[in-house]
Amino acid sequence: MTITIALNSDSINALDLSPAATVIERLLQQGAIASHEQQLRFEIDYSLEPGDPRELPEIPEVRLWFVRLDARYPWLPFLLDWKAGELARYTAMLVPHQFSSKQGIQYNPEALEIFLMHKIFILNDWLKQQGIPSQSRLQSLAQMLGYELDDAFFEMF
Repeated sequence: MTITIALNSDSINALDLSPAATVIERLLQQGAIASHEQQLRFEIDYSLEPGDPRELPEIPEVRLWFVRLDARYPWLPFLLDWKAGELARYTAMLVPHQFSSKQGIQYNPEALEIFLMHKIFILNDWLKQQGIPSQSRLQSLAQMLGYELDDAFFEMF
């Protein structure tokens, strides 16, 4: 079951997290957060001037809204629909990058590595608190972003 959070220019420009918070808090209150793994999508309607070639992750106001969202729900990648590209778009909102017409999105390698490790540590703790097995999920997250995490890495923490 796909869960969609609709965002518009007003919410984004006001840094209003209520469209997302309403949905996420309802999932948390239901106590079945694990059953919504990789089901969350964002539908973003942000007005641009005609001819503005920027992608959403290139718009500072949109990025700032996602930075604020990530500060409140740092474990959100667990809910994002990875197959629909939501993890890549979410990462692009938070990690410096460039777009290439031939190669697609090109993240800053050091920034991506820091972002990934930050998410691994946050999600590891959060998943354990939720009673959800974490290692294979975290390895999959790393793979989605182009990294390989060895089993021995998880023995350190």
